[in-house]
Amino acid sequence: MSVAPAAPVALSKYRWLVLFACWFSFTLTSIDRSTWGPAAVFVGQGLGVPLASLGAFATAYYVGYVVSNAVGGVLSDAIGSRRTLTASLFGAGVLMIVFGSTTSAALGITVQALVGLFAGADYAAGIRLVTTWFRPNELGLVIGVFLTATSIGLGIANAIVPSLIAWHGWETSYHLFGGISIAFSVVLYFVLKPGPLGTPPVSRSTSARRRFLPDFSLVLRNRNLLFVSLAGFCAFWGVYGFVTWANALMIKGHHISPGTAGLVVVIFSVMAAIAKPLLGFLADRFFPDKRKLPIIALSGIFGVLLIVFGTLGATSTFFWMGAILGLFAYAAITLLVAFVPTLVPATVTGTAAGTTNALWQLGTTIVPVVVGAVFAGTGSFLAAFATLAAGPLLAMVLMLGVREGRGEPEPAGTPAKVSAGRARG
Repeated sequence: MSVAPAAPVALSKYRWLVLFACWFSFTLTSIDRSTWGPAAVFVGQGLGVPLASLGAFATAYYVGYVVSNAVGGVLSDAIGSRRTLTASLFGAGVLMIVFGSTTSAALGITVQALVGLFAGADYAAGIRLVTTWFRPNELGLVIGVFLTATSIGLGIANAIVPSLIAWHGWETSYHLFGGISIAFSVVLYFVLKPGPLGTPPVSRSTSARRRFLPDFSLVLRNRNLLFVSLAGFCAFWGVYGFVTWANALMIKGHHISPGTAGLVVVIFSVMAAIAKPLLGFLADRFFPDKRKLPIIALSGIFGVLLIVFGTLGATSTFFWMGAILGLFAYAAITLLVAFVPTLVPATVTGTAAGTTNALWQLGTTIVPVVVGAVFAGTGSFLAAFATLAAGPLLAMVLMLGVREGRGEPEPAGTPAKVSAGRARG
């Protein structure tokens, strides 16, 4: 006897509130992270830390952040994305306040590592939660909106923190944003709920270990996820290498004023914030079931644009090329993030998102050192940008190894998953 196909699941407008909540949470942790940039010099003066040693604070934060991405993904699948998201934001907020009250450099570095350890968990928790409310062919736009949080958080921190420091010292910005994070985490706990496209409840007959931990083999043995992880590492190499080095390379390589170089990066950031949801929407519209081809194309375009940027000479050309780069910089990354949940069963969506992002973030920690060494050794502006371009161009090649639509696990949000029950909170 044939089995009738499952009926489509009705999705309420509440899902847009869930997206906003996840986005705002990610924005807050992005502000927490970005506060360090404009506050660093003043923190150094307050704690008696020389300028050359301030990098230790940022390094400590990112060590915790990378670890948190992987662990946060597992927790999202094990105890639920709502609990993980609220704990992440609450813990980061408390530690921001603690950091704003510290008077010791050693303690400050330790607290920064702990801030990163809490803050990084909200990425995977947010991804997992929105995938329980939005279907796979809608994730391009949804993830694009979600990822604007990093650009907006960076802009808010740089716009507000300097004024707060001038008004009442560097500590005020950490106390303010920490307090906001705590308050919003409480709201999240009572407002958020999982959607109908998530993981079904686990059978009572399942062992205690299996009830708590996700099945890691579904992630570790996934060939497509491996290629996407490596491609994402290379994509992040190009994007965050540019964000880290663009100012210094323009100043040192072409003697552009710091103000002009900063304006180029601002234009880049604004265009990136616009492009993330726009290109995600276009991918949903024209490639609803196929992510591989647009990721390959967008990675290649960004790689070529980086090389073109490295050949520029006239100051005016940096402005319009910075805008074009902003349009394409995060395009492939947005689609890669949206691609990950479709490659694994719903039971390990958080684990897959957290694990892949942890690997991708390693690219952001390695590329500054490599590009710096290349520019120091060659003195060539073009050589530095060719090094950046190698990342997205290699990502394009790696994506060729993805076998899209051939034997992938059932993606999150399919009717079969829905019929088994509702997701964990």
